[in-house]
This record gives sequence, structure tokens and C-alpha cells, in this order.
Amino acid sequence: MARGFSMRGVMGAADRAVQHARTWLQSAEPGSRVHDVQEDPRFQHRGVDLLWELPSGEVRGIEVKGDRQPRRKRYFFELVSNLERDTPGCFLYSGADLMVYVFLVQNELHVLPLKAVREWFLPRAKGYELRHTFTQTGAIRYTTVGAVVPVKDVQEAVPGVKHIPLPRRGDAREEPAPDAAVAETPLPAPERPEEDVPY
Repeated sequence: MARGFSMRGVMGAADRAVQHARTWLQSAEPGSRVHDVQEDPRFQHRGVDLLWELPSGEVRGIEVKGDRQPRRKRYFFELVSNLERDTPGCFLYSGADLMVYVFLVQNELHVLPLKAVREWFLPRAKGYELRHTFTQTGAIRYTTVGAVVPVKDVQEAVPGVKHIPLPRRGDAREEPAPDAAVAETPLPAPERPEEDVPY
């Protein structure tokens, strides 16, 4: 059975995930700059949400996914973004260097080298369950299809995957530990359990 989401809920989760990603990127490379290109048509079709400009001048593309599932640790790799229009999912076409995958309820940020993860996943795709979700925006409803992949499978198979715990609400730490991000706003509790679905 497909799960349904409102566009308002989707965008709120996406905004929180992007903020976590920005904070971590800037703390991981002090002096770097992060440019939000989510609304830039030149990058939308490339599946790039942020440009990470390193102090060296190198620029990396970042795709951000925010996941509101409260329990099990599984990635949702988007294979079809809009089933009704037969458009491919961001996991397949993104030109980003990194996918920053934020588990919002669990306060975890994962950094995936996207090309390496995709190369590992594609030959094994049939071994993973597919899930359908739908999003309602006004009178329009569209269906997204993705593969549900345990975090453990990816971390064990693909070098370079990073797992960064985010400070929890009320955490007294003033400075991030190495590879940690600072949550700038408290995360609201989910309205209802949601599983395996980003944003």
C-alpha cells in the first residue's frame, strides 16, 4: 500500500534536511561556502540541491534527502520520481558527487558517495523491495517509486560512506565534534509514523 504525503509536509522536511546538510558541509570544511541551487533550473534537472565550494576552489554537487521514518534504518533510493509521467528518480540520474541523507527523527546524517553507491546498487537492485508513495499538491497527485535498502548493506559494501550523529534537542555541546553537525532549529515530533520514505 502506498503512503501519502502533503506537499507542505514534504517541503518542511526537505528544508530541515537541507539546513542540516549545509551545517555539516561547512563544519567539515571550514572556510567552504554552500550555495543553494534547488530553485535553479540549470541544476534541477541534474539532481543537485547544493553546490559545495571548497577552500581549494573545487566545487562538489550535493543531493539532499530528508527521511522522516521513525524506526528502521533504511535508505529510500528514488528510482521513479513521477510514475504517472514516467520520469526517472533522482537516485538514477543525479549528477551530484555526494548524497547527504538525513534521518530527521533519528538525528543522523549520512554522507554517501553517490556514484559508488549507484554502481554497487544497480546490479543488486532486484534483491530489494520497492515501495510506492504518493504526494498530493492541490488537485495533482503523483506516485514515487523507490527501493528500500538497509543502511547496513550500503555501509558494509561501499567505502567512504559516513555516518554523523546530530546533536539532539537540548544537547549542551557548544561546538561540533569532528564529523558532527549542529542542529540550528529543534525538530518537531512527527505527526504520525512514516516509514521508508524520504521527505
